[in-house]
Order: sequence, then structure tokens, then C-alpha cells
Amino acid sequence: MSTEIKVPTLGESISEATLGQWLKQPGEAVAADEAVASLETDKVAIEVTAPVAGVMGAQAVKEGDTVGVGAVIGSIEEGSGAPAAAKPAAAAPAPAATAPEHAAEAHGDLTLSPAVRRLVLELGIDPSKIKGSGKDGRLTKEDVLAAAKQGGEAPAAAAAPAPAAAPAPGRGEERVRMTRLRQTVARRLKEAQNTAAILTTFNDVDMTEVMAARAKYKDLFEKKHGVRLGFMGFFTKAVCMALKDIPAVNGTIEGEEIVYRNYADISVAVSAPNGLVVPVIRDAQAKSVAEIERTIGDFGKRAKDGTLTLDDMAGGTFTISNGGVFGSLLSTPIINPPQSAVLGLHRIEDRPVVRNGQIVIRPMMYLALSYDHRLIDGREAVTFLVAVKNAIEDPTRLLIDL
Repeated sequence: MSTEIKVPTLGESISEATLGQWLKQPGEAVAADEAVASLETDKVAIEVTAPVAGVMGAQAVKEGDTVGVGAVIGSIEEGSGAPAAAKPAAAAPAPAATAPEHAAEAHGDLTLSPAVRRLVLELGIDPSKIKGSGKDGRLTKEDVLAAAKQGGEAPAAAAAPAPAAAPAPGRGEERVRMTRLRQTVARRLKEAQNTAAILTTFNDVDMTEVMAARAKYKDLFEKKHGVRLGFMGFFTKAVCMALKDIPAVNGTIEGEEIVYRNYADISVAVSAPNGLVVPVIRDAQAKSVAEIERTIGDFGKRAKDGTLTLDDMAGGTFTISNGGVFGSLLSTPIINPPQSAVLGLHRIEDRPVVRNGQIVIRPMMYLALSYDHRLIDGREAVTFLVAVKNAIEDPTRLLIDL
């Protein structure tokens, strides 16, 4: 007797997805509710779990195929099956040094995504010697890169026999199908440019006071709240305060009407294995700095594990994007429709500035506010950005709502 594996409900307004990876192969034992495949939707990756325990049966679709909600993608057969680790090749003793090009194949018991498998092969890393930080201990690209950086695999790679013939030098190309997430990002960003009248205004902010506060209280903060004190908590609170004073920046155009909100659901750009995602801090205006930092920390961890949900991404009234963590000095961020504005943060660097008639060195950051000029006037945009700047340069304002 077999039980069908069907595509689950993917979320409101999402009717199809792409089969990103099979996590179980035919003949392998499967426990009830164990992940057997991963799907890529427009926003997040979703795991398909086994409805019953048994043996992985036939796979009805291939990786990369588009599937609809309710579609049958495979089956679970009755029986105990063989564990994934029970590979005939595993019974043979492995050579002292595994050649890099066979490192991934020699450990077929490990579940590796296509991107991780390709990286393992490129770097000559033995995946069995790396502790995975992803869900259920699976390896991520970051795990492999960290192992390569530590040099733990260098001796094995050096001891590997030289390939019979080096590949001929030339102008190589590789064609990779865009993920559904990347396709959606590309479409939405182009729609934003085609629909909104996007304009960007800039300012710079002196980070001296915030950095001093962070240095003074970071240890006590982490001890009390169990999370590190970063800069995003300060900026999120500053944004919420500025949105209260300049409500148009938090508004949106719907047809011939403008919708103003008395709440701030702040989207924060977070790096995930498949690209940037923007989960939402709900009612950020009512949260403390500690609550905001905990929420962002949780988003970052779940983005790395691939466990963010569609509900985590839904909504959002304003976006903060911190390109500074990647070293960006200045940018013109694109708004995330139907939102009307996005704040871009950048790297902090010491620069000479004039204070009280004297040239001094201060840690400075450029701020960029991109906004929809159909709704937000230049005066409102500049006033909003100055309000954020003032709150960061004098954090006491955040406490007394000035």
C-alpha cells in the first residue's frame, strides 16, 4: 500500500512552487512528518513532510519542476526500508586522502543541497567532517566556507592525487536556472521602478553617541536579555519615532486613495542562502530595543536555517536595509511595493568633520532614504531623514520621544 505525497497549502495567493530538492531518495526509510523534499515559493523555502512512516517510493517530479498546490509529487510505501547511510560504498574503507572531486560522492549519506554539493566539490572539502548548522544538522554554504577558511581541510586537499589532466584554460560559462525567489525579486523591483516615482535623499549621521552607549551597556544587555546589542534596535526605534511625526512615509497609495497607518510594521532585510529576504517586525513602535534585537536575531537564525514562513514576510509598512554589513559605502535602495519608502544604512568609517570650529575625526555613516515622490514630498522626506539622524546622534531623544 502506498500513500501519496502532496504539495501542501503554500499560503495566501500562492498557487504553485518549484521543487528545489529531494531530501529522501527511493528506498530510504522515512519517519512520519520527516522532510522528504523542499519547495521554493515566491518568498520562502517550504519543506514537504511525509504523511506516514515507511519507505520513500517513486518520485513523480524532478528537481526544478513547477508544481501546484495539491499536486502529487511522490509516494511513501509500506516497509522499514534502508537508512540513508546504508550505502554499499560506505562498507569499503575510505582511502587516507579522498580526492576533492569525489569528496561529496564519498559521503552520499549526507543530505547536501545542489549549491552546497557544488561548493564542496570546488573547495575539496570533506563534508562528513563539518558540523552542519542548518535544520536537522544539514550543511549550509556558510558552514562549508567557514571550514575552508579555517584550513582544516587543507592537508586532505593537498594530499589528494593530482588530476590526470588539468582542464584547458578558456572562457567558461555556466547556466543556472533562476530560483523562484530570485525571479520574484527581479519582477517586483522592476515593477517598483515602472510604477513609483522613486527619488533618493541622503544625509550622514555621527555614530559616536550610539557606539558609546553600545560599548558601555552591551555586556549587561546581553546578560539580561540573552541577545547582543546591535545598531538595528536604535535605528528601528528612531524610524518608528520619525514615522509617527511624518505619517506619509509610512503610508501607501491604493487606487485613488492614500492609506495612513498608526502602526509601524518594519521590514528588515536579512541575508539567506538563496538571497535577501525581508521578514517583518510587527508593531515595532510598541517594542523595546531588546525585543527588536531578539526578533531580528531570530529572523537571522531562521533565514540561515531556511525556516522563515510566509507569514513572517507578509505585510510591512517600511523597510530598513543595512548594506553596511557587506561594506557598502553608499547606495540608492529600491522601495518594496506597496511600501512607499526604504531606509538604507551603510558602513561606519572614520571621517574628518567640523565640530565647534575644529576638525575632528568621527565615526560617520551615510543614510539614504528612497521614497515614492507621488505620495511623499521632498520636504517630508528630508524632515524624516533628519529626525532619524537627530535621534541616532542623541539617543536620549528615543527615551523622551523628541
